Amino acid sequence: MEPANTPATDPRLRWIEAVSTFMDNQFKVPGTNFRFGLDPILSFIPIGGSVASFAISAGLLLTMLKYGVSRKVWILMLGNLALDTIIGSIPIIGNIFDFTFKANQRNVNLLKKHYQEGKYMGSGNGIIFMVILVILILLFLLVYGAWKLVHYLLSLV
Repeated sequence: MEPANTPATDPRLRWIEAVSTFMDNQFKVPGTNFRFGLDPILSFIPIGGSVASFAISAGLLLTMLKYGVSRKVWILMLGNLALDTIIGSIPIIGNIFDFTFKANQRNVNLLKKHYQEGKYMGSGNGIIFMVILVILILLFLLVYGAWKLVHYLLSLV
């Protein structure tokens, strides 16, 4: 038996999957299995396209959160959205990335697995800890690299 308020049983949640499909997989390249949606098309519009895509994806994410997911699922979904937004905003590379990385569809899949299989339950503290640790390591490497660069440049003088 499926839990209440799953995408398959709750009409309020079905639109999440419909909007996600529209953003990530609505169109098919003839003769291939390659699909894309409105998200990569919007990426060709400077600034405004990225903002519109982010707003739609954030709206989906907030709706998914409203209908109840664990903090771990929400953190994973937020990570997908952040990755899509950050890399998608890089010219050319971001356009290619938007055609292949389908954050909305990934988030819907996380939602389905959360409801149907009971996966990704928990607090997400481990994920938060790892993200903070990676950020601190990167920050340390950045400061160390800058210090070495300054030291090297001063030795040239």
